[in-house]
Amino acid sequence: QVQVVESGGGLVQPGGSLRLSCAASGFALDYYAIGWFRQAPGKKREAVLCISSSGGSIYYSTSVKGRFTISRDNAKNTVYLQMNSLKPEDTAVYYCAAITSGAPRDPYEYDYWGQGTQVTVSS
Repeated sequence: QVQVVESGGGLVQPGGSLRLSCAASGFALDYYAIGWFRQAPGKKREAVLCISSSGGSIYYSTSVKGRFTISRDNAKNTVYLQMNSLKPEDTAVYYCAAITSGAPRDPYEYDYWGQGTQVTVSS
């Protein structure tokens, strides 16, 4: 079955780091574009980082560029979101999503979604 599962969220102090994992089953993540999204209470879901399957196209949210990076472990069929220098404004539920083509910023374009993992940045 096609499944995407996020993990790695938690509570961290401002300036700290977290690494989120996006593990896929039923398909090979390296053949799909991946989008990381986040949604805070009462807010719309927004794109954080989106990358094409080849890595040729990438989008970073202005608010996270220089702080967040993406990496792949093809053997584990997993994509990671490394989050450094975290700010309280980064607090949200983070989602991983996959699509067969492109790397759109619109969350409604994506085919497969995980259940989300909570990231809380607070002192």
